Amino acid sequence: MAAKNPNFKLVSNNRRARFNYEIGEVFEAGLVLTGTEVKSLRTGKATIADSYAAAHKGELFLYNANIPEYLQGNRFNHEPRRPRKLLLKAREIVRLSSAVEREGMTIVPLKIFFNDRGRAKIEIALGRGKKLHDKRETEKLRDWSREKGRLLRDKG
Repeated sequence: MAAKNPNFKLVSNNRRARFNYEIGEVFEAGLVLTGTEVKSLRTGKATIADSYAAAHKGELFLYNANIPEYLQGNRFNHEPRRPRKLLLKAREIVRLSSAVEREGMTIVPLKIFFNDRGRAKIEIALGRGKKLHDKRETEKLRDWSREKGRLLRDKG
């Protein structure tokens, strides 16, 4: 995606999400941010590894995402781990919240990025937690593909 669009900038990537969850449907949502949060994101210092999204009163919020304080923000700085509202269409929020309630899934953030218009966006997905044996299987497949690449590279 970065090769196609020169204005695309990845801020934070949640690599553990694909290991800990079976990723289902993926959504792109906007974030309601303050000015110092946007400036801090532009420096590329956000962490979403242990964050999640949840519905509250018909709106979707991102919890436990760490956007550190902007150094030049002085008294106008933000709280680093405050809940942030996610901007989605109403039917998408209903679809996400019903999947969480009925099917026991989790709304997992995958990455925060700036789109081509310079807007901060977050990619969220419905995820079902993997069991320990599923994680081991994923690790085996990853190790085998890495070993296969080494063998092919050494042989040819």
